[in-house]
Amino acid sequence: MEELPSITVSQREQFLVENDVFGMYSYFDTSDIATQKFMVEIQRDKQLDYLMNGLRQLGPSFSSLDANRPWVCYWIIHSIALLGESVDDDLENNAIDFLGRCQGSDGGYGGGPGQLPHLATSYAAVNTLVTLGGEKAFSSINREQMACFLRRMKDTNGGFRMHNMGEIDVRACYTAISIASILNIVDDELTRGLGDYILSCQTYEGGIGGEPGSEAHGGYTYCGLATMILINEVDRLNLDSLMNWVVHRQGVEMGFQGRTNKLVDGCYTFWQAAPCVLLQRFFSSQDMAPHGSSSHMSQGTDEDHEEHAHDEDDLEDSDEDDSDEDSDEDSGNGHQVHHTSTYIDRRIQPVFDSLGLQRYVLLCSKVADGGFRDKLRKPRDFYHTCYCLSGLSVAQHAFSKDEDTPPLTRDILGGYANHLEPVHLLHNVVMDRYNEAIEFFHREA
Repeated sequence: MEELPSITVSQREQFLVENDVFGMYSYFDTSDIATQKFMVEIQRDKQLDYLMNGLRQLGPSFSSLDANRPWVCYWIIHSIALLGESVDDDLENNAIDFLGRCQGSDGGYGGGPGQLPHLATSYAAVNTLVTLGGEKAFSSINREQMACFLRRMKDTNGGFRMHNMGEIDVRACYTAISIASILNIVDDELTRGLGDYILSCQTYEGGIGGEPGSEAHGGYTYCGLATMILINEVDRLNLDSLMNWVVHRQGVEMGFQGRTNKLVDGCYTFWQAAPCVLLQRFFSSQDMAPHGSSSHMSQGTDEDHEEHAHDEDDLEDSDEDDSDEDSDEDSGNGHQVHHTSTYIDRRIQPVFDSLGLQRYVLLCSKVADGGFRDKLRKPRDFYHTCYCLSGLSVAQHAFSKDEDTPPLTRDILGGYANHLEPVHLLHNVVMDRYNEAIEFFHREA
């Protein structure tokens, strides 16, 4: 009897995930229109209930995140902002006061009051305060001490340490430069040798690893690319191979994986889609075309977009397709519909399947009672909710050459009822909150 070939654990897990995802897609495709509309609806009220409840009170199971409390604040408050909402005055004041107690006397923020200042929690705290907005939140950040903290974390090899005597990696480089950029405290000392360090972390695959010699990874690729853009050295990277690597991380499930031969994960909706858009906008601004990614880019042809758009039209209340009509009238959901021709020179065809990615997030990562998760069969959490929503926003705005160009209704799976606020791709904070912060900190300089 012929022995059947064995499969690896990784292959088995991949088959199981594909079976779950394609089963969900098959159920969706064979459902009636009313069911389809419900399935792709973002469920704002349930999302907000889940987020607000978490901000007010967390159960004892969250004790393992005691050293990550500024991150919990960021994940929740940023998610609320993406949904176009804000917290009430009491919650805002409580958040500002709590983060103030996490701020060290010598600069930086720890994971909780009295804890060791750390670049990751400093990034989370600053982004939270930027998202809350207003003079009280901004003024609570000690910029002078923060600059001193960042300089202490700077290493002679050009990179940064996460904390005193801590590890040096690309994540530390990004969080340091992101903080410095928003607070307007970037100087030559912080950027000296930084580009060389990031460059040493780009791998033979094209992506960026956490440190020299490490495997290319979606999170570190985002951090490395964003850092190089912020210090104006992005053209030193091998951008063609980076683009080729990142677009091929979108798998058959239409979600993104974090590394080669790994499973799809909802959080990489942001970590991988954001570099795709950043790179494409860079190439577009330089009148350059990326090389080496054409095979994957073919997934995002105009014909495919039209097919997705046609499917979505069936989910809309209106029989009219605003993407084809030359009309400036308000649509039925109260959002203005613009002339397509007005935006033709401000739109691009994404290098990844944007609507396919939205389909994965809304059908496989969204939880019916609120929140988002890694994949089907996984529990929801605030981390995945934050980065699924962030990536969903990136995907909705991926057809625009810049942050100021709003998406068309056909760019958003489920229509404008699912529209999320645009994010600043280098900092992952909502654009209007970023603009307010930049104005404040440049005025304070």
